[in-house]
Amino acid sequence: MNSIASRLRLKHFRLLVAIDDCGSLLKAASAVAMSQPGATKALREIEETLGQQLFIRTSRGLEATELGRCVIRHARFIQNDIAHLRDEMAGIQLGHGGRLAVGAIMGAVPMVSEKVSKLLASKPAMSVEMVEDTSVSLLKLLDDGRLDAALCRISVSHHWDMYDAVCVREERLVVVSSRDHPAAGAKRVELASLAECPWIACAANMPMRRYLEREFAEAGIQFPQNLVETTSAFSAVSMMQKNPKLVALLPSDVAEFWVESRLLTTLNVDLQAKAEPYYLVTCRKRTLTPVTQLFLDQFEPLEMALPTAAE
Repeated sequence: MNSIASRLRLKHFRLLVAIDDCGSLLKAASAVAMSQPGATKALREIEETLGQQLFIRTSRGLEATELGRCVIRHARFIQNDIAHLRDEMAGIQLGHGGRLAVGAIMGAVPMVSEKVSKLLASKPAMSVEMVEDTSVSLLKLLDDGRLDAALCRISVSHHWDMYDAVCVREERLVVVSSRDHPAAGAKRVELASLAECPWIACAANMPMRRYLEREFAEAGIQFPQNLVETTSAFSAVSMMQKNPKLVALLPSDVAEFWVESRLLTTLNVDLQAKAEPYYLVTCRKRTLTPVTQLFLDQFEPLEMALPTAAE
């Protein structure tokens, strides 16, 4: 650790990222404003310090070894941290800035958008990064320090002791369709009547897909085979506009936005399956920034116990 801290400089980490991006030492040297001999010397210094070869030369250029990929990943973190430092310093100097990186699963996007918008109204100079992804990916970004907070499900993790998690929303699911769907406007729609419709669904390993499969199983109905798989609400809406026969299962908060925009309608299907609540999650070992704390302070926790087993 002492050797790495004393011998490696920010220019070394910039060079590693540039080599990975460019695939060539010559192009990487130009990208970081170094001469090729200087870049060659710097790479040699890095490999001597770490005691391992980080790149191999191939017909396609320089390719990172397994250890090299690990080092490059952390080099990118360091670059991002420097950029975040610059942004936060600028905000602090202006007196009302800061930076927030927050992630959300699809169903939590409306809630996050509302809270971030309120925060921006009080701190217009702050910068925000919003990431929409699966719970597994968001927790990984949180672990790596790429996110300050995430709204997601935590049953996907076996290491809950790493996080501070507060339940903030019990998610409700609804079936939606185009306003031109044959069942649109009906007072009651039986799930069985939609079994022959083409469905938009998430991938098989995602909670929303499992909820949909569970709904059909509990009703004793064969699960539809003609599926369009996507994790994007926008893609789902676009597909339903192009094909009015399509239906989809969406979180009610997401569906409400598209219904109010008059692009979708909610079908009156009585659903039995319940979605797992989602949580506001932060990394327990990390000190929260003032802006992150302001973001967290906007949420009202629900009295919900943590899930008992990872799904």
